[in-house]
Amino acid sequence: MAKLIYATIASLDGYTEDESGAFGWSAPDAEVHGFVNDLERSIGTYLYGRRMYETMVYWATAPTEGDDDPVVLDYARIWQAAKKVVYSTTLTSASSERTRIEPAFDPEAVRRLKEEASSDISIGGPALAAEALRAGLVDELHLFLVPVVVGGGKPALPDGVRLDLALLDERRFAGGAVHLHYRVED
Repeated sequence: MAKLIYATIASLDGYTEDESGAFGWSAPDAEVHGFVNDLERSIGTYLYGRRMYETMVYWATAPTEGDDDPVVLDYARIWQAAKKVVYSTTLTSASSERTRIEPAFDPEAVRRLKEEASSDISIGGPALAAEALRAGLVDELHLFLVPVVVGGGKPALPDGVRLDLALLDERRFAGGAVHLHYRVED
């Protein structure tokens, strides 16, 4: 059975976007980006809401070869190789290959996907991840905390959800970011 993994970059006070919707402060440096690439290699399918998909779809046409930063080229190859499922009531077609649109998040369909998938599944975006967390579908969390406090915005983790977690790994990066890897306990 595949694992459903929620990975996110957040401010130290727990937000993925600040109050104005900006998230430029969360851009990973080369060290963090390379680490994320290594984590993402096992992902066979990305689950996105519309907004996260619209942010990530840049990678659909990003170069995979050439003189650009090797870390960036590597991520483009990883992203393009994976399947994507986008949950949206407004999108009718995808602007990337290997992508399908679903009108609503269906926990039972995701359970079946986990049972049938041969590679791990990533859920992106805090709103969609909140639905999966509430449904008890998430197996692991990868939290990347960056050294900034934004004072409010979109929380990385939902209110009203209780999870017992086991710390599996941690890593400190030279730029001040910290990675925390947790397993959700039953």
